[in-house]
Amino acid sequence: MRGVGDRVSDAALKLKRAGIESARLDAEVLMAEAAGVSRAEVFAGSINLTKEALVRFEAMVTRRAAREPLAYIVGHKEFFSLDFEVTPDVLIPRPETETLVHEALEIVGRKPIARVLDIGTGSGAIAIAIGVNAPGAQVVAVDISPAALEVARRNAARHRVEGRLQLLLADVYRPLESDEPLGQFDVIASNPPYVDSAGVANLESEIRSHEPRVALTDESDGLEFYRRIAAGASTHLHNGGTVLVEIGAGQTSDIEQIFARSGLEMMSVISDLAGIPRVLKGRLS
Repeated sequence: MRGVGDRVSDAALKLKRAGIESARLDAEVLMAEAAGVSRAEVFAGSINLTKEALVRFEAMVTRRAAREPLAYIVGHKEFFSLDFEVTPDVLIPRPETETLVHEALEIVGRKPIARVLDIGTGSGAIAIAIGVNAPGAQVVAVDISPAALEVARRNAARHRVEGRLQLLLADVYRPLESDEPLGQFDVIASNPPYVDSAGVANLESEIRSHEPRVALTDESDGLEFYRRIAAGASTHLHNGGTVLVEIGAGQTSDIEQIFARSGLEMMSVISDLAGIPRVLKGRLS
């Protein structure tokens, strides 16, 4: 009978032929998930591969070869050293977005109690990472998708922050199930849909064909949500409060102008670990 290592190698070759750069890593992750073991055990080749696990593995490899994102196949993704459930109803959390969380934690860490609003929470990754690492933070997370909020709710329970995290169905600042206003916050954070409508066609197939379009694009110029966030900032921020938004390539100047027209003082543009401008920081003065 062929061993685990041989089967992983075969899968890696299949994935490589499908154009997947991380073919070997993905094959090992899929084997670990299918067999219910760690990747280290797969690497060591010391697992007892059952017929059921092999069937699961082969089905997963087929899905990945069709360019379905790995995170959707295994059902989870690490973000800010926390494990998050992900489904096709939510955007897959990305390491670049951790830059925004770091900046938010710098701000709320200076306050004994801070109110944070996360607009477009998706899986809840930003809101929950802040809540886990800032016990004094009271976080409100909103999304227009009921299905996304259900994923965020399960993630909040997983990481035991549901008592300090309020999840609301809302369109930016407008609640859709209540007339009660959101109130004011010390930090407004968001990773909004910032791909313009024409740019969707240029995204990688994993993203374009599988991740929720509503989380990727505003179906316009990619700036609509920045306009809406900035326009409501004076109403929803405490004096001296901060807006933190993730931005796309080449958008810095446009968003700075949007902020300035809404009375927000530009503070800084923060680059991610790759040196790419990633987060724009503004303040209500």
